[in-house]
Amino acid sequence: MRLILSRKGFDASAGGTASPILPGGALCSLPIPDPRSPTRYSDVETARGCLGRTVEELTRGRVRACTFAHLDPDLDANALPRARDWRPVFGQAGAAQSHLARQGVRPGDLFLFFGWFRRCVREDSRLRYARHAPDLHSLFGWLKVGEVVSVAELGPRDLGWARRHPHFSGGRGAGNMLYLAADHLVARGASADARRLPGAGLFPHFNPRLCLTARPGAVPRGVWKLPEWMHTCGRAPLLSHHADPGRWTCTHGGWLLRTVGRGQEFVIDLDQTPDPAGAADWLYELIRAGAGR
Repeated sequence: MRLILSRKGFDASAGGTASPILPGGALCSLPIPDPRSPTRYSDVETARGCLGRTVEELTRGRVRACTFAHLDPDLDANALPRARDWRPVFGQAGAAQSHLARQGVRPGDLFLFFGWFRRCVREDSRLRYARHAPDLHSLFGWLKVGEVVSVAELGPRDLGWARRHPHFSGGRGAGNMLYLAADHLVARGASADARRLPGAGLFPHFNPRLCLTARPGAVPRGVWKLPEWMHTCGRAPLLSHHADPGRWTCTHGGWLLRTVGRGQEFVIDLDQTPDPAGAADWLYELIRAGAGR
């Protein structure tokens, strides 16, 4: 199985500010603006209300509720009106998709989505970033790949439930692909308890296990604390875009990694790690805890 750490949501160039950790701890990844998308921020419902109001308040009106939004990955069944056969889905194209293809990403592999977050408070009835709250990278959702579909090869009636996805509009260029979620996180042969975890979803609340940044506020958000199985001393690093051993520092119980500033998809093949079964168990427990199961 391959793990893909996938950077999504507002960043310095698209959106220009952090996604919020809302009062009460809810994670709310803000999709980037996209004039080619059919969906506006005001169309999207979250567990805490309309996304349009959230984005207007945090950007001080620079991004409006009526702005079109690239809702991708699309993981929440309640975000928009849905067809009965809707499934969570993630789209990728261009250079990032070429990288996923070179890495051999296929059904059975697992995306963990992360983004730039900062804690917020409500002051004078408006949402604001908390003073002195650190910037950090946090995981906010997951998708186990059930199918990989080329948009160019679909017929006009194929995947009707997904036609509002932004990768169906605007001419996304070469290699425009959709990653459709599996029904369950683990295989059918697993225990009933394990199969209760769906193949995709959002982590509802921030908790320290979801935080990638090693010490928020003390180090840049791109310096991560990663588990021991992610790298082995004396071997070339396995995580794509991070083959430079100088980026990795061994610490007690894991690794510090200075991540690259660019690149959307960081891929590691668990079968090449020293303990593939242990790595898979670690990921399952992370998702179970993050999902509150």
